[in-house]
Amino acid sequence: MGKIIDKPRLGLAAGLLIFVLSSSTGLAADAPASGTFTEAQFESGEALYQQQCSLCHGAGLDSAAAPELVGATFRKSWSRMGVSVGELFNLILTSMPPSAPGSLSETEGLDILAFILGSNNVLQGSEKLKDDYDYLSAIPLSRGDEVLDSGSTFVEGEYGIEPSGTGPSFDDLLAAADNSQDWLYHNQNYQGTRYSELDEIDTSNANNLQQVCAYQLNTNATMQNGPIVYQGTMYVTNATHTAAINAATCQKIWSYDWQPKDRMVWGNNRGVAIRDGYVVRGTADGYLLAIDSANGNLLWARQVADPWLGETFTMPPMIYEDMILIGPAGSENAISGWVGAFSIHDGQEIWKFHTVPEAAAGGGETWGNPQNIPLGGGAVWTPLSMDLELGELYAAVTNPAPDLPAYLRPGENLYTNNIIALDVHSGELNWHKALVPNDDHDWDLTQVSPVLKVGIDNVSRDFVATVGKDGILRGLDKRTHEILYETPVTTILNAEVPVTQEGVFACPGVYGGVLWSGPAYHPGEKLLITPSIDYCAQFTAARDDDVDYIPGQMYMGGTVSSDKEAQTGWLTAIDVESGDVKWRYHSPAPMVAGVTTTAGGLVISGELTGNLLLVDASSGDVLHSVYTGAPVGGGIVTYEVEGRQYIATNSGNAMMTFRTGNEVPRTGSIIVYALPQD
Repeated sequence: MGKIIDKPRLGLAAGLLIFVLSSSTGLAADAPASGTFTEAQFESGEALYQQQCSLCHGAGLDSAAAPELVGATFRKSWSRMGVSVGELFNLILTSMPPSAPGSLSETEGLDILAFILGSNNVLQGSEKLKDDYDYLSAIPLSRGDEVLDSGSTFVEGEYGIEPSGTGPSFDDLLAAADNSQDWLYHNQNYQGTRYSELDEIDTSNANNLQQVCAYQLNTNATMQNGPIVYQGTMYVTNATHTAAINAATCQKIWSYDWQPKDRMVWGNNRGVAIRDGYVVRGTADGYLLAIDSANGNLLWARQVADPWLGETFTMPPMIYEDMILIGPAGSENAISGWVGAFSIHDGQEIWKFHTVPEAAAGGGETWGNPQNIPLGGGAVWTPLSMDLELGELYAAVTNPAPDLPAYLRPGENLYTNNIIALDVHSGELNWHKALVPNDDHDWDLTQVSPVLKVGIDNVSRDFVATVGKDGILRGLDKRTHEILYETPVTTILNAEVPVTQEGVFACPGVYGGVLWSGPAYHPGEKLLITPSIDYCAQFTAARDDDVDYIPGQMYMGGTVSSDKEAQTGWLTAIDVESGDVKWRYHSPAPMVAGVTTTAGGLVISGELTGNLLLVDASSGDVLHSVYTGAPVGGGIVTYEVEGRQYIATNSGNAMMTFRTGNEVPRTGSIIVYALPQD
């Protein structure tokens, strides 16, 4: 493979172009007036693009599951200080396609780049593009006169900012754990148990489940959404789409499509939060917005995160009292992470807790910084949880950046890969616990639930479960902060071997362990059940002088080459008291879907094979497997409408780093199941 002259390839993690098309460079003074790709190179690039890239970026480069590669935002993104067409080629060649990063030849990468340039009005020339960094960097992608529609950071709804819709009340949200008719929070309740008392569908009749209806979102955007259900209405999302549908018939009640007003970072969205007629969510361009539950009218939108720094919202927010609680994703972009509270009435900031204060200051006691490099990380991108009695808010703070060369940031790197407990009213830190200190594998802590109470949840201590991309489920005592046990839920290999410039093969990989869906609790069986991914990789840290930081860009500081031959998944049931594994289900594909447990003795989850699974909670036996037609990778919920129990699941593009090789673009959908009616 060729090497860009005077610019070593930076070795970004697999799939980064999918997730980030980020900030960019100023144009060289001697930039040519037109591009220098040939017609043949453009045509070859078009064919390669359709084969390698269109499933995620769309046949017309205009977005499917990944950001669009045409238009003003794309061109401006690659025409800012710090990034150029040379960097774009670097990213394509080292990181694409996400299922086999680095597999494109130099010629193939240049041809695909030619197609992207030509599709963005860069003029054809008489010479082929060549692998020369300075030469490529001199090609102007933007004319400099394109303006993004970033107008105002606050948008007031046309019909005012007060909703006409009603419910659920704050009292309803507080009592969600005792209300199995609805599904009021991403993880069912503030404690995050994901348990339902419904038992119409049980171990004796689960194999009779049948499809009732489906709602098509009419896009190939990623489906990682966790549906919310209130009094027969379900709320669903993808990157830009929000809809309310009849939870029993899938008939659309209303839909709202956000028109991005700034740079879009990562095209994932995992759902809404609701209260008193407000339907609240985040966007990939850094906005919080509120929609009227009655009619889908926009009430207000406020930009509270900066996408040009790499901040973006992917997580489902939480609403507590009149506060929207949320934090931005983007650790790999070296953001300075935070958790914030914003007014449900207009999005005004109430408080903000900064998760990497020493890194933002350039270093400190727990970070060091011997080479005086930029530091960051500490994003939050998975559901929050609470102890309502203590008024404590729990967040999983994710990895530090640069991700791989931990020797450039010696110390624990607080508060990355920590569980943090905040006073929900003030945002002040009550306590924290470092679980993957000085991380050099991008092993985010991702889950801080369920939260269990002695005397209430059939446990002997006040308890919180934590798990993350390192593949270890830990039980913590919330009062003493003691780790009670550590149980692997996927293959662990060379976890203690530092990542060096020579490289090390380790498990899990950067997409291994537990991602956006975490454990559920079954109180009758006293089990925690979690999905996970078996996924190993070769980790290699960059040379010190190759750890380049560009605002808004991925800042891995090395390369990660995943073992694509061994991507499988697990569903693991663990005794909540002892940490002992009671049963395991091994899937041929990564498991990233939500897990839900029920009083009917069921564990419900899904696979990227497309199967919805109904499992016996006591034994782990699969009672029924329903093929949905596309990968299952989002939340799975159960609820009741007019006395009938339903199960709803996502089906669609879910995890772009996993491919069987036989996929065709499939629009995302919500599919609803129930038992046959008499």
